[in-house]
Amino acid sequence: FEIRFSGLMQQVKSGVIERGPDGLGPKEQIRRIQSIAKRLVQDQYDCWQKQVVPQLEESNIKFCSYDQLTRNEKSWVASYFDEQISPVLTPLAIDPAHPFPKLTNKALYILASIDDPETRIIERLMAIIPVPRILPRIVRVGVPRRGNPEVYIFISDIIQRHMKQLFPGYRVRSAVPFRITRNSDLYFDEEEVENLLRKLEEELMNREKGAAVRLEIAKGADPVLLQELLDSIELQPENVTTIDGPINLSRLMSAYDLIDRPDLKFKPLVPHVHPDLETPERLFDQISQKDYLLHQPYDSFQPFIDFIQRAARDPKVFAIKQTLYRTSGDSPIVESLMEASRNGKQVTVLVEIKARFDEANNIQWARQLEDVGVHVVYGLVGLKTHCKTCMVVRREQGGLKRYVHLGTGNYNPKTAKLYTDLSYFTARPDITEEVASLFNTLTGFSLTPSFKKLLVAPFNLHSTIQKYIQAETRNAKVGKPARIIAQTNSLVDQQTIDNLYLASQAGVKVELIVRGICNLVPGIKGVSENIRVRSILGRYLEHSRIFYFENSSGPQAHILAGSADWMPRNFFRRIECVFPVEDEAIRERLVKILETYLTDTLDSRFLRSTGAYYKSSRSRKS
Repeated sequence: FEIRFSGLMQQVKSGVIERGPDGLGPKEQIRRIQSIAKRLVQDQYDCWQKQVVPQLEESNIKFCSYDQLTRNEKSWVASYFDEQISPVLTPLAIDPAHPFPKLTNKALYILASIDDPETRIIERLMAIIPVPRILPRIVRVGVPRRGNPEVYIFISDIIQRHMKQLFPGYRVRSAVPFRITRNSDLYFDEEEVENLLRKLEEELMNREKGAAVRLEIAKGADPVLLQELLDSIELQPENVTTIDGPINLSRLMSAYDLIDRPDLKFKPLVPHVHPDLETPERLFDQISQKDYLLHQPYDSFQPFIDFIQRAARDPKVFAIKQTLYRTSGDSPIVESLMEASRNGKQVTVLVEIKARFDEANNIQWARQLEDVGVHVVYGLVGLKTHCKTCMVVRREQGGLKRYVHLGTGNYNPKTAKLYTDLSYFTARPDITEEVASLFNTLTGFSLTPSFKKLLVAPFNLHSTIQKYIQAETRNAKVGKPARIIAQTNSLVDQQTIDNLYLASQAGVKVELIVRGICNLVPGIKGVSENIRVRSILGRYLEHSRIFYFENSSGPQAHILAGSADWMPRNFFRRIECVFPVEDEAIRERLVKILETYLTDTLDSRFLRSTGAYYKSSRSRKS
């Protein structure tokens, strides 16, 4: 809603009537999105209330409304409100002397309808109570005794039931939580900007002022005040989603840490550390001899952290170059880059300050890096730098030698424990030379860089992927084995989809593992009956991009991995890097990873030609 839906609303306001690939104009897209989104929200709350809450209660964990609390529990909640909540609340009256406040994007508020009980004519008054983000959204009631259930309540419920204390002398007729979503896209022309960093900082200050695009509000709101609220934020009734439950279910993520029940959680995964990469002092020696592939989170991300830390301290290293798209708030990687600069090494970091919703964090890192002498650049005008690349240049007996890390995921130790991604270490000259060329393109001037090994967007990635698909089509037509396996987060690019349809019609067996958006329709007779699409949703977020093309007319299959999804933005509006895997042991491992996904019977959902997903009978039995 903050970006794509907001963009559609902006098109409507601007009078744009251009239709998308599905033939729908902006207005019709908005209507359909609203209808589907409301249905999905209802499904989410049904899942929470009818499945999750009862199952937690079976395990002696109760999420209660205020009315479900015992007398002692209500007394505890009253004290908690007085001591922990009330002091930080600021009720805002809405009247001619108190104009309607500017509501923060996605913040929690309480909308209250109050009146003076001593007046004969009932006059509804509006008040809004902002709920500060410093307050927890879920509160554990009291200290549970052994054998008794743990009781939890949402903070909005506590505030609703203690509204009278906020408006002494008034009668509270209704109080419901709500939040609004604003257009959070940033609008500026990079080519017209003299200082990108400064302009982005200015735009970030305006983000909270974006137009409202959606209102989520709990049921029971006073209809008159609801209309006043809509008028104030300039929304229509169709932009309202009525909620039966707590606002913003994503806040339930905090319950995982709040509830200390190891028996109900996944057993901690102890990641494997490759024995060759256990000793930081030997990393460069090992990588100079052979390539290494890590599959996180099953393999530890620590070798990459060691790789950067060792480079920062190794006297033979004189240069480090790295891209940063998203990283953690307390990143040991950034700390090592700053240490390297303080140690006199030449450090260049491309920080993508336009990484959506990480802009402020990345600007902060950029300034800290610059303060210690790191050469910070922001990539190419008009393109986001999304590739995951790092290069270390080291003085050795034979001269200078480059060591490279290429990945499918961000340089973020925290998400490396939650996302499945690939890390590839190599010192192969044909790869490292092209990585050096890529960095030169990002930091200097290069009209049309030439890449023979790497597939780099927006230069040769899209055309090469089309060439590989078309080669499989030709092989199938002459009776040769032909197969395509692709794991990607999204499949949207129309030319890629059209070529996959042609491949299917020629007899190519196409297996697609697409976690998110997939515009391709499988299983249509005469068009796509040889294409199968699955989405895998399990314990970890499947984030790797792996591509396999049989290439039976060539010396060996094309096996690739990298940062790019099959979307127009990745092919044409971002710097992406997809790399070939030529080490035989690593190739075999990647094929095994893909085959494991294709035999999954637990977490796979298959896409029908109707656009609906289903779990196979084997999956349901599992």
